Amino acid sequence: MGGPPQPGPQPPSGGGWGPGTPPPFSGAPPQGRGWHPHGLGKPGVIALRPLNVGDVLDGAITAIRRHPLLILGIGAVMAVVNAAIGFLVQRLVLPDLENLTATSRLGPGATEEELQNAVFGAFGDLFLALIPSLLISTLLLTVTTGLMAAVMGRAALGREVSFGLVWREVQPRLLPLLGVAFVYALVTTVGLMLCIIPGVVAWVFWALAAPALVLERGTFREAFARTAKLVSGAFWRVLGILVLAKVIESFFENIIQLPFALGTGVFSQVLNPGKVYVPSTGDLLLASAGQIVSGTIAIPFVTLVTVIVYLDQRMRREGMDIELARAAGVQPPQAW
Repeated sequence: MGGPPQPGPQPPSGGGWGPGTPPPFSGAPPQGRGWHPHGLGKPGVIALRPLNVGDVLDGAITAIRRHPLLILGIGAVMAVVNAAIGFLVQRLVLPDLENLTATSRLGPGATEEELQNAVFGAFGDLFLALIPSLLISTLLLTVTTGLMAAVMGRAALGREVSFGLVWREVQPRLLPLLGVAFVYALVTTVGLMLCIIPGVVAWVFWALAAPALVLERGTFREAFARTAKLVSGAFWRVLGILVLAKVIESFFENIIQLPFALGTGVFSQVLNPGKVYVPSTGDLLLASAGQIVSGTIAIPFVTLVTVIVYLDQRMRREGMDIELARAAGVQPPQAW
């Protein structure tokens, strides 16, 4: 006996998937949920169930195939900015490479002190120039991850995705997203430069901060707290998937950039290993063009994988697959 049934928790509308609303049921999943290949269905680019590694990679590729103009357009913009920064950094260290070439011509009459000053001066400046380049590159990747979170927020439900809808989702959180990106890039870069292990730990534990910020509509602090909570207990799994995505990204970039590298003088180093190769401005521009072409696809792939890892962790820990199924119009199985 009792009154009319109370309405359940409202489904998300492409964003705002906060952790405050508990899943409709807890404990053991209902019968039939575990064996179905799509779990509660596949209305969008990923199945609504805990995902394996192949599902995560396939989800990123499927998202690119279904929304190529939007996703590759965002990737192209980020690739152009990244390549431009890389070009400027290489132009900055070009005089040091020329000095290193001059060092090789000092001959046997050069003192040990002259050789050490020339070599350490060149490599010291090169190292200092690479730090801001790595910092900015990580920042751009994090911002792109936030944009791709808005894309996946709709693509996972099979809904329409457009730049206007994505921008409407990200624009109110743009400043916090930039703050998250800056702190994440700074901590991971400094950690990797000073000691590799702290940098890797920060890179993994805070990797999901951008999608948490965008999709949960939280604050700066809440984003970092959420990513640490989601990764906790799954560190090695998240690390493995992110490293695998980076390996695939690196392999793909090397394949794409190979024809562009053939047009430069970089392979003359192989034929004459005693000679220090100093690229010309034309060589740098050609290499930057190859970086733009490869980055247009590689950058979205890595960032989409990161977002899907975030969704997967929430489906595993918080039953978000049920909320997504309801939002997509799929009736989840009833609790026993």
